[in-house]
Amino acid sequence: MNPLRKHFDVDTSLPVELVLRSTKNTQSELPDHLHDWFEIIYVHSGSGTFFINHTFYEMQAGDLFLIPGNTIHRTLPNPEQPITSSAMFFSSQYVQSAAISKEAFSYLRCFELAKSNRHYKLELLEAEQQRLESAINEMQEELRLRQPGYRQAVLLLLQTVLLHLNRKANPGQIAKDSHSGHNSPPWMQAALNYIDSHLIEDLQLTAMARRAAVSPSYFSRTFKQMTGLSVTEFIIAKRITLAKELLLTTDHTIAEIAGQCGFESLPHFYRMFKKFAGSTPNHYKRSV
Repeated sequence: MNPLRKHFDVDTSLPVELVLRSTKNTQSELPDHLHDWFEIIYVHSGSGTFFINHTFYEMQAGDLFLIPGNTIHRTLPNPEQPITSSAMFFSSQYVQSAAISKEAFSYLRCFELAKSNRHYKLELLEAEQQRLESAINEMQEELRLRQPGYRQAVLLLLQTVLLHLNRKANPGQIAKDSHSGHNSPPWMQAALNYIDSHLIEDLQLTAMARRAAVSPSYFSRTFKQMTGLSVTEFIIAKRITLAKELLLTTDHTIAEIAGQCGFESLPHFYRMFKKFAGSTPNHYKRSV
């Protein structure tokens, strides 16, 4: 199994998965994972660092992270203070609903803001923490008992959570000063930013190491330790994420998209897409 891709085995009529109060440490934490579903992560206790897309964030009790679909992320727990967190995974199509009257509202607006601003963290007040914990506990109880109407109850609870998160995020309260280079060398953030802005170019390890003023072996080793991926794996995963967006938002051919995402050949693009996305580009476009 490819550790990059998280797999969901749930009722297709209820595309939601909860993982409540899971304690993560350096031994149990999985490598980065990449999936189409959206994810909300809430920290109950402990501390550590969260790597999302291209930025490192401090984690502590009361923090909430919004992870849009197809966003690389990884938790790096503090060995002395293991993180206990809850996670909600859901399909974006599941929570969408028709607008009421003339009010334009999207339950996913907070994720769109997080992605466009490249800031994925919200810091919840005590009352907000209690409200969120109550909602996810109710969702878990509905999923456990499966009484008549439980699917609708879970949807309503999830939509309520998203409603409050949108109200929290829309005034611009997504934390823009919360990222830091905790436990990472100063050049690491610059390297991640460089990859993001030159993604479709020929990115060579030696050239990036030279920009960082470190040896290629040290660059490679540190990059793997901090992100959970080799430099090559990280670049390909980011390119596949871009390809997924283009497949769903443009009418470009597969060959055009492969070139626009920096792949050297169409066969190479197909192989990497299958490896990182779990399906062919054509199947992905038809199934989403």
